[in-house]
Amino acid sequence: MIVAVADAGPIIHLAEIDAIELLGTVDELYVPETVRGELEAGGVPQGFEKLEFELVVAETDERKFGTGLDEGETAALAVATGRDAVLLTDDLTAREAAKESGVGVHGSIGVVALAFNRGELTEEQAVESMRSLQTETSLFVTDAVVDHGIEMLRDRSSE
Repeated sequence: MIVAVADAGPIIHLAEIDAIELLGTVDELYVPETVRGELEAGGVPQGFEKLEFELVVAETDERKFGTGLDEGETAALAVATGRDAVLLTDDLTAREAAKESGVGVHGSIGVVALAFNRGELTEEQAVESMRSLQTETSLFVTDAVVDHGIEMLRDRSSE
């Protein structure tokens, strides 16, 4: 069972490629109210309201995770820590803070890989989604990260 907490990044980036529904691949999804507020301020992505998630309040002490995180990332990390959940983020600083806190972390590429592993996407669809995240969204992701994600898909396909 995969329990995850999303910050705004994966919600926005997956919506940019019309794949926001892939967030529903996790078994339980939590979205902190702070993240919801960030989305409302920037324009709630199409399809967000159709997702099944629980809106939660995060009890946070920003000093606990260090500096460099915005309020949404801090809230998402606090909820992930408190619920023994995976943090879904595309932010490098948030990823590092999660790892330092012992929290598992995945980004938008990881969500696509999970959807493939759970039979929600074919290999071709997953590869296309990963490449689209790099070329058609506001997400900065290197060729090496995308190539590694695709290699993992192909390794899984050959099992």
